[in-house]
Amino acid sequence: MRLLFIGDIVGRTGRSALVNTLPDLRRRWNLDFVVVNGENAAGGFGITESICDEFLAAGADCVTLGNHAWDQREALVFIERQPRMIRPANYPAGTPGRGANLFEAKNGARVLVMNVMGRIFMDPLDDPFAAVERELEACPMGQMCDAVIVDVHAETTSEKYAMGHFCDGRATLVIGTHTHAPTADAQILPGGTAYQSDAGMTGDYDSVIGMNKTEPLQRFTRRISSGRFEPAEGAATLCGIAVEADATGRAIKVAPVRLGGRLAEAVPSFW
Repeated sequence: MRLLFIGDIVGRTGRSALVNTLPDLRRRWNLDFVVVNGENAAGGFGITESICDEFLAAGADCVTLGNHAWDQREALVFIERQPRMIRPANYPAGTPGRGANLFEAKNGARVLVMNVMGRIFMDPLDDPFAAVERELEACPMGQMCDAVIVDVHAETTSEKYAMGHFCDGRATLVIGTHTHAPTADAQILPGGTAYQSDAGMTGDYDSVIGMNKTEPLQRFTRRISSGRFEPAEGAATLCGIAVEADATGRAIKVAPVRLGGRLAEAVPSFW
């Protein structure tokens, strides 16, 4: 099974990179399943229903979120009728939407996707490890599903690594999001789970994590806010991770993906 995860889409330039690139990637790489993190897609903050629909039409099978899930208030409503959009599973009981869902891949495989948010330097939500354990017990890989993808939206690499080892052998991919910088640690853990601390963002890297440089620099150097953050609008680099899994759902190949924009290109050599 061929899986692709694409990191945080930031603003208009990130959306354009995804929509213009993903259909061709699905065809050329013969992808079975694609997950996109879309929590920064609408002007850098949240996602709208029309943007979610645009991503799904371009070839995404599922859209995950994070700490900006509700920045566009309409998301609280349309997430209830959009089963292919997943918010963090460790939000409190009663939060709209779902934190995990089971999908059918192009090859007929059953793929469980879940999204959790870290707690270090983040909002103090429920325990992400308990939330993941609950979903893994309810839908174990090799029994109720053929592959498992866990999007860990977190600030620290330590918390993400801990989640990777916690899921090792029980998930196909544990992928970090949120920090918007692709890490160089794509690997397969001993139990067969592919892991990378951060997929990176899909946005303009001539920026401060996707935002126009002027306002972040003003706040860092003078501690004064002079306006709101706005997404940078230069050419975007599409960033993510490619995984090939065997019949058991365990990863056998993994590679970072970087296409376009300012970063050095990286593509999987095995496809």
